[in-house]
Amino acid sequence: MDEFLATPGLPLTDMRTALVIGHPGHELMVHGWLETTRPLVFVFTDGSGRSNQSRLASTTKILNQAGAKRGRIYGRLTDAAAYAAILNHEFDLFVGLARELCEAFAAERIDYVAGDAFEGYNPMHDVCRLVINAAVTVARRLRGHCVGNLEFSLVSQPAGCHEPPHADGICRLLDDKAFAQKMAAANGYAELSGEVQATLERTSIAALRTECLRPVGPGSGEYPCDQSPFYESYGEKQVAAGHYHRVLRYREHIAPLAEVLSRYAEGRI
Repeated sequence: MDEFLATPGLPLTDMRTALVIGHPGHELMVHGWLETTRPLVFVFTDGSGRSNQSRLASTTKILNQAGAKRGRIYGRLTDAAAYAAILNHEFDLFVGLARELCEAFAAERIDYVAGDAFEGYNPMHDVCRLVINAAVTVARRLRGHCVGNLEFSLVSQPAGCHEPPHADGICRLLDDKAFAQKMAAANGYAELSGEVQATLERTSIAALRTECLRPVGPGSGEYPCDQSPFYESYGEKQVAAGHYHRVLRYREHIAPLAEVLSRYAEGRI
């Protein structure tokens, strides 16, 4: 049995769950939870990056092994198309994704959804969180369906849960069997071999065994005004190297998208 770190939050069984991620491969971060809850899974992009090679097949294999189901949004966009839409302020695309998610949450009677956290690391991760938040808000407002909203980090993994557990969150330490299955899935994900190895080198085993899904609070989707997100400096290097033509920036691109999704969620558009 998996060990809860302090008092359990949401139950892991007998609930209808959804997983919404920006890129295929993010499911590895919550592999133990995935195998236990068998969620309905939505993936916005195909993870092709600059290589134009989709990595959906590897994620599909993991989902099939876990007994999870695929939602209608599954690799809907290439990474290039997603970033172009953000850069060109084609925000109706993301409002449409939020609307489609909302309909799925209501139709499937989802009890709670887990997805990417807003961390300023990758713009698509942050956009995924903004879309989830809008979909959850509309599901609650128009459909009367109170779906829980959880997030998990893609950048830093906890060595343990040092804060008091939240009644609407989940934090647990994987047992040996669940952890072995998680590592087997990660090591078998060929397209992410470099990232998996880098994670193993910088992260403790205790952190890798820990899976924390936190309730999304107010202010999720906002970046500190006195800081620049990592993806801006990274984008500047990619432009300088000739890989891209423009830098995707928070204030110019992500903040306006957040405003549009907020207006949609509040019924103002």
